[in-house]
Amino acid sequence: MYGTPHIVSDVMTQTVAAIGRRAPFKEIVQMMHDWRVSALPVLEGKSRVVGVVSEADLLAKEEFRDDGSSGHRPPGGSPFTRLHGPADPAKADAVTAEQLMTSPPLTTRADATLAQAARTMARHKVKRLPVVDELGDLQGIVSRADLLKVFLRDDEEIAEEIRREVVAYLFRSPASSVRVEVEDGVVKLGGRIRDTSLVPVAARLARSVEGVVDVQFQLAEPQAAPT
Repeated sequence: MYGTPHIVSDVMTQTVAAIGRRAPFKEIVQMMHDWRVSALPVLEGKSRVVGVVSEADLLAKEEFRDDGSSGHRPPGGSPFTRLHGPADPAKADAVTAEQLMTSPPLTTRADATLAQAARTMARHKVKRLPVVDELGDLQGIVSRADLLKVFLRDDEEIAEEIRREVVAYLFRSPASSVRVEVEDGVVKLGGRIRDTSLVPVAARLARSVEGVVDVQFQLAEPQAAPT
């Protein structure tokens, strides 16, 4: 295929809420509330990302509240502990971003494809990734919601890309006559093609087009001429 896939810089948010190493606990909570985010990059200097503080890091303090002193769980642990595993006692005692943060941070690059960013999020079970340059300086942030923006592509835009980069690429024969229709991201390829063995290849290429939800086929070989 000749198209260029969307990359992180196409969908990332460039205005990012971030904190310094010495940011106190309550300031972190307040910033998450004000910006409506679940995690914040932690910066060293003006822009180098050295960690990430998430809601999960902050909740450790709440889990250890039961016995009246952070750092000591009551016998048997709280229901949260038994269901989800114990929190980190060190984070329960933490009062600054440096003590709370996960480091080294999980990040992505602006030129990474959306598929690469999605795999990183899924593998590490995170909702957002700081976007950094080759020096580790913050450039933006990308969230799960940002990655889903490709599914807002116009149906006709998707259809035109498939005509240009799948149909024209695979079915060049004059005997081929393929129609492309897209409705709500579902691609329908119909008509006649000389080589039906290319259908699985067409399926793979069509599904790789960003914004495609599913691909359906109604393709057949050309009718034999009457003798």
